[in-house]
This record gives sequence, C-alpha cells and structure tokens, in this order.
Amino acid sequence: MDRKPRVLVVGTGFAGYHALRELEKALPPDAAELVAVNPTDYMLYVPLLPEVAGGSLDPRRVAVPLRPKLPRTRLVLGNATAVDPEARTCAVVDVEGRERTVEWDRLVLTAGSVTRLMSVPGVAEHAFGFKSIAESVFLRDHVVRQIELAEQADDPAERACRATFVVVGAGYTGTELVAQGQRLTREALRHRDGLTEADVRWVLVDLAPRVLPGLDERLSAPARRVLERRGVEVRLETSVEEVTERCVKLTDGSEVPSRTVVWCVGVRPDPLVEASGLPDQKGRVVVDDTLAVRGRAGVYAAGDVAAVPDVHNGGKPTPMTAQHAQRQGKLAGRNVAASLGHGRVGRYRHRDLGFVVDLAGAQAVADPLRVPLTGFPAKVVARGYHLLAMPGNRLRVAVDWLTDLLARRQVVQFGLIPEAGVRLGDADKVPATRV
Repeated sequence: MDRKPRVLVVGTGFAGYHALRELEKALPPDAAELVAVNPTDYMLYVPLLPEVAGGSLDPRRVAVPLRPKLPRTRLVLGNATAVDPEARTCAVVDVEGRERTVEWDRLVLTAGSVTRLMSVPGVAEHAFGFKSIAESVFLRDHVVRQIELAEQADDPAERACRATFVVVGAGYTGTELVAQGQRLTREALRHRDGLTEADVRWVLVDLAPRVLPGLDERLSAPARRVLERRGVEVRLETSVEEVTERCVKLTDGSEVPSRTVVWCVGVRPDPLVEASGLPDQKGRVVVDDTLAVRGRAGVYAAGDVAAVPDVHNGGKPTPMTAQHAQRQGKLAGRNVAASLGHGRVGRYRHRDLGFVVDLAGAQAVADPLRVPLTGFPAKVVARGYHLLAMPGNRLRVAVDWLTDLLARRQVVQFGLIPEAGVRLGDADKVPATRV
C-alpha cells in the first residue's frame, strides 16, 4: 500500500469517542490514519441533558470538544448514509449537503441510536424529542415561555393547558427530566403574582407498572415518592393513544390538556445499519465478543448500534446504555490496534457497576456495585460518577453545580432554537441529530 491504513470511526458518541482515544494511545503516529465522521465537533455527554433542560448546567458543559482530545484524528463533519463492506467505502453527506465517499481499511461502526417513534397518531407532529443539546435548550425555553404565557392568559382553560407538561417514558431520561423540569418551573414562578405552584402540572406517563422499571424496586419506589411529594402526577400502566396540538389522550380514557409533550419512550439503532448490509439482530449489528463482525474482515461495531453478547446474561445483547458503550468503545479501539499489529485482542467481559438517577435538588437514587442508596448519599454518588465518567469539562460542571447550590437559578429564555427540527417528525428528517 502506498498509504497508511485508514481507520474510519462512524459516530463520536460514547463508543466512538473512546474507541478513538484508545486508538491514539495504542497506535504510533505513523501506524494508521484515523478518521471520524460526525455531524458535530464535540462528544455529547447525554446523561446530563436533563440538567441542561432544567437550567442548572450551561449547554456547553455537556459538549466535550473533539479536536483537543483527539489531536491525531481527522474529523469529517457530516453523516454517514451508507456503508459498503465489499468496496470498503462509506458514503457521507456533509453538513452543507454535499456528498462524498470515504475509503477505509478498518471500520468501527458506532453510529449510536435515534428516537424510537411509535405508531401513535400525532406524536411525530406534536411531541418533542430529547436527544440533543438543541432539543434540551429549546425545551428549557419552551417551558419558561409557557409559564409566562399561562400567567398572561385570561382564559382558565388556556392557562391550564399552557401550564401542563407531559413527559412520556419513566425510564432514566424521562424520570430525570420530569424532576429537573419541575424544579425549573418552581424557580420560574418566583416573583410572579399571577401563577402559583398549584397551577403548574407535571405528568409522567409510562406503560410499565413502576417508575424506573429497569432498576430494583428498592430504588424505583423511593424515586416515585420523591416525584409525588413534589406534585408530579405519575400515571403508570398507561400509554398514549393520541397527541394533538393542545391535548394528550391516554389509553385509560382520560385527556390531559397540554401544549408540551416530551417523548422519552426509548431509542432504536441508527438506520445506517439497515443500509449497510451487515448481519443484524433487531437493527443492531451482530458481532462476537471481540466486537468484530464475522465474515467481514476489518469491520467492528460497538455501543447502541451493536448486538454485543453479554456473557453474564446468557449471551443476550448488552443493554443500550452509556456504560456499555464507553467500555465497548475502548475495547474496539484496542482490538483494531491489535489487528494492525499493536497490542493483543481482548474480549468483552464487562459487568454492570450499577446506575445513578439524579432527581434534582438533594435527591437521587443509585445502586453502585448493587448497593441501593437514596437521598443525599445517592446524590453524592451520582455527581461523583458523572465527574469521573465525563471525558472533559469536569471543573466547569462542578462550578455550575456549586453555583446552583449557592445561588438561585437564572430563569431566562433566549429563543435561539427554532421549533422546526425539534418536534419528533422534523428531527427524524434532520441527519445532524442522528449521531
């Protein structure tokens, strides 16, 4: 070959970012050319998006710049639209809509996931997504705006509609979002005479029988009690039947007047998998425990987009969590380096270390090493975990948290993010929201 082998990493989320970090550590500068395809020049720390929406964190805190962290990686700003394993090429549409083809010798597919849309009438047209900084900032502004307009409304029905906020999905994201949102509206009501906390309504809806169904009952029950003490309505074993511009119709026959519906039901693997022709399992690329795709030399996958066998769970695919994505990304990077003659091939043998769920204020639930914690001890663990897990901006995040503890939250709206692109139907058409 007249050139160095090229390693192409598609997506710089948890898996892609850590794969590139490991590649830069393991490979000498002249061993390979490292290329990443991503629509943004940062790695998004998704677990803290609810705090951005709640106004306790500056949006920049959850965006870790790629270039200072990955100095040897060439970044292609765009979205991968197709992968050809035979020709070893990747089709890319850049951020200005131009098409190009990137050749590769090793491919690491870490395109992540997109919001899963159910076949519920009106969801695509009227519900908001929650997977990006833009969606988080828009939601914060939108909630504050609805509070202001509700205070000005003369019609009681309009006031109730604007002051009601519905979050669909009581998993980690939905639970944290409703907790942060309730805190935001409480702060927004200060110095307002025309609206009280009793006028504001937060509703959390889920088909599951309990909040945080993925956690032990010893954690989900305390989380629900915290929310209900704050006035959040928790509607379990209930689904959404239809969403209109001003109402959410539930399967129990009730209707909730609202202009704000946030869809946190779940995610699905990026559609790029379907366009790649690679073997898949429910939309996730089938890989072995080295994260290699069998029968496709030089192709690896990790994170949400990969069906990685979990040896601790009978070989079933690992859950689509940031914890698994980060560790799989590191292993993928090491194994690609090993395929180029640097290091040894490893196998994925990770066991979950537990989860943390921040409930705003001094409340949280956590199960580090399967030890259930609630209240302030869980809060300390949650914040400590995020500071350790974040690949950058740790000092800035800690300062924001300290400021939020010592001073009242600033509640302002900037209106910088247009509504077009953040509703689910629009967001699904915008390639830049995928990776």
